[in-house]
Amino acid sequence: MSAATTPVPAGVLAGAGLPGREIAAWSALEPSARGSFPADARAASEFLTHGERLLGRLPARPRRTETERAAARAIAAALDDARERFLRAHVESVYGALTADLSRPLRDRELVEEAAERFPGLTPTRAELAAELELELGDKAGAELAQGLFLSHVLSSPRAGSHLIHAMLRPTGEALERLDDFRATGVADLGPAHVTRRGRAGFLELRNPRHLNAEDDTTLAACECGVDLILLDPEIEVGVLRGGPVDHPRHRDARVFGAGLNLTRLYRGRIPFLFFITRDLGYVNKIYRGLSGPEHHPGEPEESTEKLWIAAAETYAIGGACQLLHVVDHVIAARGCRLYLPARREGIIPGASNLRLPRFVGDRLARRAIVSGLEFEAGTAAADPLCDEVVEPEAVDEAIAARVRALTSSGLVNAAANRRALRVGQEPLDLFRRYMATFAKEQAHCHLSPALVRNLEEHWNARERSV
Repeated sequence: MSAATTPVPAGVLAGAGLPGREIAAWSALEPSARGSFPADARAASEFLTHGERLLGRLPARPRRTETERAAARAIAAALDDARERFLRAHVESVYGALTADLSRPLRDRELVEEAAERFPGLTPTRAELAAELELELGDKAGAELAQGLFLSHVLSSPRAGSHLIHAMLRPTGEALERLDDFRATGVADLGPAHVTRRGRAGFLELRNPRHLNAEDDTTLAACECGVDLILLDPEIEVGVLRGGPVDHPRHRDARVFGAGLNLTRLYRGRIPFLFFITRDLGYVNKIYRGLSGPEHHPGEPEESTEKLWIAAAETYAIGGACQLLHVVDHVIAARGCRLYLPARREGIIPGASNLRLPRFVGDRLARRAIVSGLEFEAGTAAADPLCDEVVEPEAVDEAIAARVRALTSSGLVNAAANRRALRVGQEPLDLFRRYMATFAKEQAHCHLSPALVRNLEEHWNARERSV
């Protein structure tokens, strides 16, 4: 670990009423450069856990005075600085210890939970996370920032980051448990997602009708399981993404591809930070890259079980739904469908669209869409690069059937080979890994920013909405 540290701000902490003896004891634990992983791990954990206890002596975030808020910020800054220095020096050793030298494929949630147990203070415990989920977004203490910092360092490491991506591309346990039944019946009712096999196509339909098929913590696992089932079923050659009919008064019985993130659940604190990481390393990346094999072979060409995907965008493709259009092979859009990324009004990063959207519409239009809220409408010239076909709303079913026939005519092997070859030039795994390293850290700060709460109240009237 580097000898450069952020000094413990004793005066600021004492001004908030924290005991001087405990402040001095914490200051004495400040990690210094030892060079040895075990020694540095012990020193970092002692400093982090003591600092967390000090932070816990302050009132809950909504009840803090300005002096107490300043003390909380100072403690958090010192803790994050210690985490940064430790991870910068030892992230590969940490990851190796958690994964038995990369022989255990741990998903993101398993990884951060085991890190909390093996290296106390490095990431929040299950109990701390459970307590955070009980709070509204604006009242959270910010424990999840440590998860973003940790995952950012993991993904910044070519060795550890590529292994984590490989682990997240493995089929989920739920999908493997359901596979035999799905193969026998051709139907899987996953609650918020519904999967059916029709001929050589597998249809994944998002069903969150009350919220215009918005995505949230209740839909994520079902969507990933559905993608896995389609990729695992050898009788399916093409996946089709579609939104189910909704019961909203303005769009009753209409199909909506997706209204983005469920902002009400976000504001009420029900959507954890890991939602964003799990979504983009999980089912979205599986659509784009397929399922990884049981063995991780870094530096070799990707081995994957993958298929072609069609997206049928109807009514809205907002936020996360618009992001899906960037990873499929063919987009059928109903004329007039609105395609946009409301990142500016929300205050978060729109998944991997910052990486992918410029490939479709160019850098300037991508910046206008992400930074300034530019909207695209299917059937207009500006939206043409995002859509392969634009049809009248009543013709979508026929267009899907025709495209499935066309894509399955040349065989699955050829299709998968061409997808891999295209991806090598467009978005090699290492590029995606580096992007996600930035995304993990920056999205954690966006997710827990007071600006996001203000944006939701101003643009979404979040205070008046119920979950």
